[in-house]
Amino acid sequence: MKTFGEISMKKSLLALAALAAISGAAQAQSNVTIYGIVDMALQHQNTGEKAGATLGLDSGIQSGSRLGFKGTEDLGGGLKANFQLEMGVNADTGSSAQGGLAFGRQAWVGLSGDFGSLNLGRQYTPAFIAIDSFDPFGTGMTTGTAGSGTSSFGAAHFFGGPSRVNNAINYNTVSIDGFTGNLFYGVGEVAGNTSGNRYIGLSGAYNAGPVFATLAYTSAQNATGTNAKKSILLAGTYDFGVAKAHAAYSTIKDDGVPTPIDRRVWLLGATVPVSAAGTIVADYIRSTVKNVGDANANHLALGYTYSLSKRTNLYTSISRTANDANSALGSDDSGATFHPVTPGANVRLVNVGIRHKF
Repeated sequence: MKTFGEISMKKSLLALAALAAISGAAQAQSNVTIYGIVDMALQHQNTGEKAGATLGLDSGIQSGSRLGFKGTEDLGGGLKANFQLEMGVNADTGSSAQGGLAFGRQAWVGLSGDFGSLNLGRQYTPAFIAIDSFDPFGTGMTTGTAGSGTSSFGAAHFFGGPSRVNNAINYNTVSIDGFTGNLFYGVGEVAGNTSGNRYIGLSGAYNAGPVFATLAYTSAQNATGTNAKKSILLAGTYDFGVAKAHAAYSTIKDDGVPTPIDRRVWLLGATVPVSAAGTIVADYIRSTVKNVGDANANHLALGYTYSLSKRTNLYTSISRTANDANSALGSDDSGATFHPVTPGANVRLVNVGIRHKF
């Protein structure tokens, strides 16, 4: 005859076994990850303003500070449901980035499987993903706005186009021998005008061994559908082991009013590991405008990153943009405070920062 203690112990073991089974099944079906980045830097910038240079302690200089949630659910037969919600954070003030949006960086849900993936919501454009892939600075550390959180934009400031689009339908193929493709459509949601605010993006990429190459096309309309901005981007990198070479070329045509713009942009860059923890990065960008006189610009940047661990690193960079009389590049306006560039000014930016990923 079993004692009361033996019966109680058996019931407890059965309860624990049932709970473990339920928990294991739930984890096998669905997985949610909380992640983020906190990035802070001391920046000094001179944009040619009459007010003079600005010294700021800013957030998101190498990588935008963020808090995100992403997850996947196994639906069986190789089909999965996926989502991602990512908010930008100005760590210098504690406020929300991207104009105060709750999840201004990304907000989408979709399905993936042997066919690739199809996602719906606010997402990165194919062109921005391409720029982030070839920019030695990873669309950060240069062309920022000192005094404004989440202010760096790197090479994306010169190659143009929005980094994210609302109401987007985004299809990505699976990788076939290193080749992938991306079809992106942003629904404009303008009543009675299907082309108003419409965004179309196409890209293809090859990534195998030391070679990465990408080709991206963009067509973006204004709210009335009468002002198109189109671009074609060809870029790539080659890893020699001792250093990685970066190169890009883009044509950008904007039917802007009152002055249309026909721009060409080139980039040459390098990533050079100098130790197990330290890396030097550098790039040169040339922007020329064919249909406007004295509207060219040259950009030169040099940076260094040092890893303290797998998740924490220090960084510093110095950059200079030299503008012709009718050019005003070199300072991004995505921050809370826009520091305008005086046409013809030489824009200089120096920063020293720390980035932690979790």
